[in-house]
Amino acid sequence: MPLQPVIFLMGPTASGKTDLAIALTEHLPCELISVDSALIYRGMDIGTAKPDAQTLARAPHRLIDIRDPHEAYSAADFYGDAREAIDAIQAKGKVPVLVGGTMLYFRTLRDGIAALPKGDEQVRRVILADAKAKGWTYVHQQLAEVDPESAARIRPTDPQRLQRALEVFRITGKTMTEIWKAQNDVKDTEWGQIGTGNGSKADYTKLDKGLPPLPMPILNLAIAPEERSVLHARIAQRFEQMLQAGFVDEVRALYESGQYRPEMPAMRCVGYRQVWDYLDGKLSYDDMVEKGIIATRQLAKRQLTWLRSWPGVEWLVTGDRNNLPKALKLFENAAI
Repeated sequence: MPLQPVIFLMGPTASGKTDLAIALTEHLPCELISVDSALIYRGMDIGTAKPDAQTLARAPHRLIDIRDPHEAYSAADFYGDAREAIDAIQAKGKVPVLVGGTMLYFRTLRDGIAALPKGDEQVRRVILADAKAKGWTYVHQQLAEVDPESAARIRPTDPQRLQRALEVFRITGKTMTEIWKAQNDVKDTEWGQIGTGNGSKADYTKLDKGLPPLPMPILNLAIAPEERSVLHARIAQRFEQMLQAGFVDEVRALYESGQYRPEMPAMRCVGYRQVWDYLDGKLSYDDMVEKGIIATRQLAKRQLTWLRSWPGVEWLVTGDRNNLPKALKLFENAAI
């Protein structure tokens, strides 16, 4: 009997992923897994467009509200949590539907994760000192000298990934590009059997060779409007709706709690950065709204860039009434 595929339901922000995912639960024996680096945080509901309690009661999503905003959460953490959720859902004879827009998380499941060293505090301090004294552009130039491929992918405005790439090289003497290539050269049979196959918890975080790709087929679905102007209008409308729903007050509660700093990953989420700067007096209200919408558009553009190069993706059009029957037909064909 062939393996049933898991479903990846991907797309840019505000494209209608959640609505389609919920519709799938009404026509397939499936359960939903959130693939969103912002929805993991408790207390960050409005600005992340987190499904409300009524929606979650109707269609529960795993991996929502699993961390406090001050807690770290990596792609490797997501991989382990998602694999456990996939195992549990399949053990019940159901289909896992992974829905969201954090494309890096999807890629970790599709391709696995290379074995990387743990962070070295001393190496990290040197990199951060260089960044403070000379700027992240200088750090980016240092990375470009040893790993031009990673430097081409990582922008000087992405300090977290930039720091990690240079840190890995200084710890191991190998570039991230070399490590990823070595992983991709490993044959599937060399990964060994790490899943339990019966839905019980498996340890996906202690493999000597990193973390393997999903062993089952994947149905890759992506949803987006055909016209960019439509997506931009949806983004602007949703941002305004968030503000009307109390987004500023939500961020104010985090701001005034004293537990959070603007450089924390949770506070760097799109929208939260801009509202934080407004509360900090760095932006006027109108500038905050404008910059929040622009940042969300930029996020959507990056998500679409990932998706346009995603192998084997099946496209659906936002608002098309044929999306559900098309998705069901694609699943039926993929499962044969």
